[in-house]
Amino acid sequence: MIHWIQSPKNKHIAQYVECYWFIEKDMNSSSYDFPKLNPDPSCHLILSPPSQAYQYDIKGDFRCGEGSHWLFPHHHTIELDHTNPFVHLGIKFHVGALYSLGLGEGMPLKQDQIQSIHMASLFESPDIKAFDLIEMARMNSDSSCDQLDSLLSSLFQKAKEDKHSELVRKTLALLANTSISALGDKLHCSQRTLERSFNRVTGLTLKQCQAMNKLELLLEYLYQRKSKDIDWVEIAFEFGFSDQPHLIRHLKKQLGLTPKSYAQERGFTIDVYGGISS
Repeated sequence: MIHWIQSPKNKHIAQYVECYWFIEKDMNSSSYDFPKLNPDPSCHLILSPPSQAYQYDIKGDFRCGEGSHWLFPHHHTIELDHTNPFVHLGIKFHVGALYSLGLGEGMPLKQDQIQSIHMASLFESPDIKAFDLIEMARMNSDSSCDQLDSLLSSLFQKAKEDKHSELVRKTLALLANTSISALGDKLHCSQRTLERSFNRVTGLTLKQCQAMNKLELLLEYLYQRKSKDIDWVEIAFEFGFSDQPHLIRHLKKQLGLTPKSYAQERGFTIDVYGGISS
């Protein structure tokens, strides 16, 4: 399994893109056939060969297609089908970035959505092909990042900030350490205005985004520890749950797994094709 993650080198692009990532499974790779994507408030552009099939299982609702596609924010855990060889080159956008870039126009900026794309139309270049970008990613990650920076530069020249995107950017900087009820006072606006702008820019509610971010931190914390070293009572306190049963209910709702089951299978959950993987 080939797998790398790198940040954009261009500072302007880094305002909108969190990272580039690459993952490939060949015939000889040994990995779990049905890994799961953790809930994620970010949007990903996934570049794949035109004839390569993809399948996302969202609570029994199968989303299938071929080639490059958008993976929009999702608050459900998604099961993937990795039984066959595959290759993906991905672009992970910051939360709300598509709004500023104007890429959300005409697209379903809603939760749990997958949408196929035509690369030549998206990048306004008839010569751009996913296969060429993937070949570079296979050969050299640094050169691939340079190539993606160059490709996105013209697209990002259209980026615009308005009062909604500016408010959301400030909100995201506070969301991890501030209660939702206190955000309005800190940002000098009404709670209703804040909620409306946040949903308009991100497609999510403040509560949904905060819960996803909290879950990501929790799962990363668990992944870094051996099962025998996990103290669920201590973790419940550390991550702001009222007690251990509350934590158990939260993980069961978000992942479909009890803490004990997650501890056994945590190597099979990944942070959207570019984070933790088995």
